[in-house]
Amino acid sequence: MTKILIADDHAMFADGISSILNNEENISVVGKCLDGPSVLKYLESNEVNIVLLDVNLPGMSGIDVCKRITEGFPETKVIAISMFNEESFVSEILNNGAMGYVLKNTGRDELLKAITTVLTGKSYFSNDVTDTIMKGLMNQRTAAKQTDIAPKISKREKEVLDLIIKEHTTQEIANKLFISLKTVESHRSNLLAKLNARNTAGLVRIAMEFKILDN
Repeated sequence: MTKILIADDHAMFADGISSILNNEENISVVGKCLDGPSVLKYLESNEVNIVLLDVNLPGMSGIDVCKRITEGFPETKVIAISMFNEESFVSEILNNGAMGYVLKNTGRDELLKAITTVLTGKSYFSNDVTDTIMKGLMNQRTAAKQTDIAPKISKREKEVLDLIIKEHTTQEIANKLFISLKTVESHRSNLLAKLNARNTAGLVRIAMEFKILDN
């Protein structure tokens, strides 16, 4: 018999889920909690296989409750149930140990599928939640690629940067490149802006990090 605890501060919703699950032969809803602390207190003296956990609970957030369950009751699995399908909510509760995430508008069959899947040790997400997770991963990859792209600077700016790194003064750079002091300062300002650096030390660090002078 699979023992399930429902944690949701909306009594009517909890009662509805309880009625659905108690009609199943191998499932028993052993308790309902309306706030976070009550969940942890219940688990201290009762065996529970799965907690259907609302992300947004009073007294203690569902995310904090999930973390405490994962740390203190490792045999109890958590399926988050929420009306929120936002990447921040999903990723945070998954990072804190939830094995499933379903939306509150999910149907009976999908809820049962989530429970069955999580009982086998696998993760389960509603289709919409899976899309949210994938979009989040794609955004992370895009951001990482953008971070790895070296800032583009002109050939002349690269020459100025090379001399700055070699510790030449503004006058020396002007003499070597046959340009005015004002032009050198202009190139330096452009380099600071393009490389998002605050000073010469920053220019050196970023140039080395992106291997700008090796390109």
